[in-house]
Amino acid sequence: MATPHFSSAPHAPAVPGAYPMAKPGYGKRSAPGQQPRTRDDFALLPTRERYVAGFVDHLPDGAAMSVKQLAKQLPLYGQQAIGTALKALSVAGHLRRVRCSVGAGDETRWVFRTFWSRTAHDNEWWNTYLATEDASRATAPAAAPKAPASPGLAAPAEAPASTAVPLQRTPPEAAPDTAPATAPVAPPEAPAAPAAPTAPPAPTAQPAAFSPAYLALAELGRKDIRLALSADDCAALEPQAAAWFARGVDADYLIAALTAGLPAQVDCPPRFVRRRLVDKIPPHRPAGHSSPSTGTRAPSPARRLLMECTDCGRPGQPEALPDGLCRPCRAAHTESQQATSPDPTEIAAVKAHMANLRDLLKAP
Repeated sequence: MATPHFSSAPHAPAVPGAYPMAKPGYGKRSAPGQQPRTRDDFALLPTRERYVAGFVDHLPDGAAMSVKQLAKQLPLYGQQAIGTALKALSVAGHLRRVRCSVGAGDETRWVFRTFWSRTAHDNEWWNTYLATEDASRATAPAAAPKAPASPGLAAPAEAPASTAVPLQRTPPEAAPDTAPATAPVAPPEAPAAPAAPTAPPAPTAQPAAFSPAYLALAELGRKDIRLALSADDCAALEPQAAAWFARGVDADYLIAALTAGLPAQVDCPPRFVRRRLVDKIPPHRPAGHSSPSTGTRAPSPARRLLMECTDCGRPGQPEALPDGLCRPCRAAHTESQQATSPDPTEIAAVKAHMANLRDLLKAP
């Protein structure tokens, strides 16, 4: 938790017009869901972090975010202080550093990006956003081939139609056995009489194809019995699950998000799932991430996205780097915070000593 710092921080210098930009694909990336800019932004941060955050917040997307480059533009602090400030901003929930692969085949390379958010977010929000970013990269090429999946759901329903043909032919074959013998001219018309029993296709009515959201909810009980839902529950929760698919995720991502970290016992699975569908819904996909049509080309392989430790640069999955720090750096950061936090008794002793000095100065 951040603590309020009411000391006035120096205003960060304005971003120069010639501020260096990173190579295409690198540098700063703004995260979605940020609040409008106000004068009270970063008010809970210490002076140095407010100074650095105010400058970074005004940088355009694609700007260079290296410690060396930031130190050149911020004259009050050196590279070590800037690096420490960025680590604190990561812990406060304002930034995450990631590396992701771009290109295909022999041209694949890693690019480094710094995702920035003026609005602080917790670890769960960042993990969900980065997972959505990774899922959108992995599933974008496969979006076109998945389109025929919906007819595939209806294919099994067409099978009863083939079995209905013998049912329609059976009555005509049985008709000659049941036809009266006193009517010799009737056999040519006998097939017309059984034409009325063509109603038997009614039992073979095809069920409507289920949506991907419904099927994902129905799969929850198979993945974890604690989230077993009935058919009515799936139908009631289907609109909320469909909102996840509208934000660019797939069924595997939805099931993993809903089944992760379950308590030992779930008393009411429908209510529990409904709450998670609301609380853990991923952010909207950025507008620039629409996938081009693949045409006859083979889909490119899934791309990976790894988070980096803001302090030492060690890569890892977002879940393994809470607050954007690896375990050793996080432990060092916690120890430094405990070491720098003054003891309340020491603060009181210093205040009493200063008050005594003032009294001595006032004495004649």
